[in-house]
Amino acid sequence: MKYNTLLFPRKANQTNFFLFLLSMRLLFGSLLMTHGYAKLMGFAAMSASFPDPFGIGSRYSLMLAIFGELFCSVAFVFGFLYRLSMIPMIVTMAVAFFFAHGGSITGGELAFVYLVVFILMYMVGPGKYSVDHWMTNSGKRRR
Repeated sequence: MKYNTLLFPRKANQTNFFLFLLSMRLLFGSLLMTHGYAKLMGFAAMSASFPDPFGIGSRYSLMLAIFGELFCSVAFVFGFLYRLSMIPMIVTMAVAFFFAHGGSITGGELAFVYLVVFILMYMVGPGKYSVDHWMTNSGKRRR
């Protein structure tokens, strides 16, 4: 094997790309789940003082953040209802960055990174190694 083709491949390898998408889902989904789990465990303490950017109450804003960060992250990791599950995640990170951190990179860099990654992942799709791919292709195999 030539080293120059290993280091500088001429065409994209689809398997590597799909493994990259899977690893991105596993990494960023798992990391966001930890934030949602921490909010769920601290629900009683946080519900009175959680930021309320939509005027629906701190308790309901916290519930929406937990839904976006914990439950939608599980669907994101598995690639199940991928784009639908990403909408609350993107909205949660946009609210965290623009409202909770005032759109400041110095204080809200983590929310900004999540936001950019999730928007890019939304545009690319879940990839081959996902429940959505399996569901859409399972009917084709039976025929």
